[in-house]
Amino acid sequence: MSNLCGLTARAQETGVPFTEEEQAYIESGKALKVGYVSDRKPISFKDENGELGGVSRKIFDRLADISGLKFEYAEIPAGDITYDYLIEAGYDLVTSVEYNEENKKARGILISEPYLSNRKVIVAKEGLRFNSDEKFKVAISTGSQTIKKVITAKYPNFQMVDYPSMEACLDAVNKGKADLIIQNQYVAEYWLYKPIYRDMLVIPVMEMKDQLCFSAVTPLEGTAEELKEEELLISIIDKSIAQMSDAEVSGYIISSALENMYEYSVSDFAYQYRYILIVSGIALVLIIVLVCLSLRFRLRSIHLRAEAKAKGDFLSMMSHEIRTPLNGLISLYYLMSQNIDDKDKMTEYLAQSSEVSQYLLSLLNNILDMSKLQENQMDIESKPVDLNLLFETVETVEKGSMESKKIDFCIETDILYPVVLGDAVRIKQVMLNLLDNACKYTANGGYVHVKASQSRDENGDVLTEINVTDNGHGMSEEFQKKIFMPFTQERNTVSQGNQGTGLGLSICALLAENMGGSLKVESRLNEGSRFTFVFPAKEAEIFEKDSIKKQDVNDGAENEKPRVLVAEDNELNAQLLVEVLKEEGFEVKHVKDGKQAVEAFCGSAIGEYGVILMDLLMPEMNGFDAALAIRASKRPDAGTVKIFASTANTMPEDQKRAFESGMDDFIAKPINIRELLEKIS
Repeated sequence: MSNLCGLTARAQETGVPFTEEEQAYIESGKALKVGYVSDRKPISFKDENGELGGVSRKIFDRLADISGLKFEYAEIPAGDITYDYLIEAGYDLVTSVEYNEENKKARGILISEPYLSNRKVIVAKEGLRFNSDEKFKVAISTGSQTIKKVITAKYPNFQMVDYPSMEACLDAVNKGKADLIIQNQYVAEYWLYKPIYRDMLVIPVMEMKDQLCFSAVTPLEGTAEELKEEELLISIIDKSIAQMSDAEVSGYIISSALENMYEYSVSDFAYQYRYILIVSGIALVLIIVLVCLSLRFRLRSIHLRAEAKAKGDFLSMMSHEIRTPLNGLISLYYLMSQNIDDKDKMTEYLAQSSEVSQYLLSLLNNILDMSKLQENQMDIESKPVDLNLLFETVETVEKGSMESKKIDFCIETDILYPVVLGDAVRIKQVMLNLLDNACKYTANGGYVHVKASQSRDENGDVLTEINVTDNGHGMSEEFQKKIFMPFTQERNTVSQGNQGTGLGLSICALLAENMGGSLKVESRLNEGSRFTFVFPAKEAEIFEKDSIKKQDVNDGAENEKPRVLVAEDNELNAQLLVEVLKEEGFEVKHVKDGKQAVEAFCGSAIGEYGVILMDLLMPEMNGFDAALAIRASKRPDAGTVKIFASTANTMPEDQKRAFESGMDDFIAKPINIRELLEKIS
């Protein structure tokens, strides 16, 4: 009767028999710090937000609902799971602890009842004959130290070797450095979906339960009151676990497994088709970036509920724009593999692959521009622009495509203030896009006319108005309302077969807006269109064009090609780059990280390396730190060796940091081979 009277209002409300002491502990509002190991998909791992994910997180969320406890999560670094570390770091709980007699009796921890029951399995390469008396070498993940004592007791002849992660253990077995792994079945099955481990399998020869629970960390010399708190915590957790049915926990396991199934990546695709993909590896890197960008928009749509529909439409179009050329690439790879000895066909397929890759690159650049503009992160320059020279350049660029369709093309200018302060690159980008579209949607024999004029606005600034008029297919009134939305194209007989991303006009409209101007359209179906691009600018003083000094070239003398050091951690990218350079007659050495790059340079003869191609994001030491270390070395050639950043990180802040670290130039991936060869020559 006393126990019943001691139940709290929450206990009566939820049906969980919390005592008054337990309820007082809950109502203290303390946020409990929970430690987890991050390489145990689908049980526990760090998700894309840096939070605990998987079955353990779902269990904790349910515990919080039932009990009212509050949790915060922190990754436990591999190798640091010691009692002293947990106490010093302030952990209250540790998840995914093995439920066994040894842990029940251990000093310094109190363990809960198990929340997940499964079994441990042996993972080995196909063909291994398991014998418990053999002296097998077992790979052990650093975060799974409790398994060592179990193995010692059950299989005393086994030799155990530590590796930093589950993936490192699998790699050791796959490469023959270890014979087998003993691991939780759910975790093992997740990793065995990876193609590189296709020769490995689960060997059903052992029956070892793997029950997981939570443990509370208790001070070894703690007071009775401190120990009482931990006992209350475990009691609350046990009572909450008891409220979860087996079916409910099974649901968490299934949903976590489905949500976190091994994702077949581009690197896996490259592994299976590595010999064919050498010719088109750059295109696949672009696809990875595009997928990441699409995921970024997807995540934003979750948090910005008002934009959910717009983001959904964007993802749908993004998927279409990526999958269509990707389908073409995959088909081309198959055709190449079937006709690898047919030089003519291979030449044709490679040319087609190059066209698709260029389209993917264009799509990537447009998406990056769109992202920067939408987030107001694009810098619009304010430098002297010679508008007459700009119009001449635009006319020269577009003349060929217009003449090929026999289009009457002309640019008329009434420029009162020829030199203004603005961004020549972005002004030219808008004009070229408008003219490309006009050419695309105008039938053979039509016309495209450009007229530019200037005036002063109310602020005294120069207002430049550029009209692009054509007699092409035109647009419906309905389509004009959405023409500046991303991925918008109107299909018609004139434009049929012309591939485009549908982002160009959206980017142009945002560029005009960022310049303080506007972009508008007037059109009638089957009669033509007129785009009006207006931007304000300050008048600049007349300036003289810099003369271009050409370097003297010694007739008949061929410059000696410099030896190149390539620092690149991606094997496929490195292989492609090294082969290209060797084909061009360069002597090349490849290293896999910044630390090896510094060691290779410092250990070489003075002047041995003329150029270093440095990736920025690498293990051990990144490219920025490696460049700083090379420049800081006391070698005579430390300040003269050319260091070029070679990276997919192309944001302005990345370029600024590269130059600040002592690099001489910046080469963006995917690498333009012709530009690369010019720079390093």
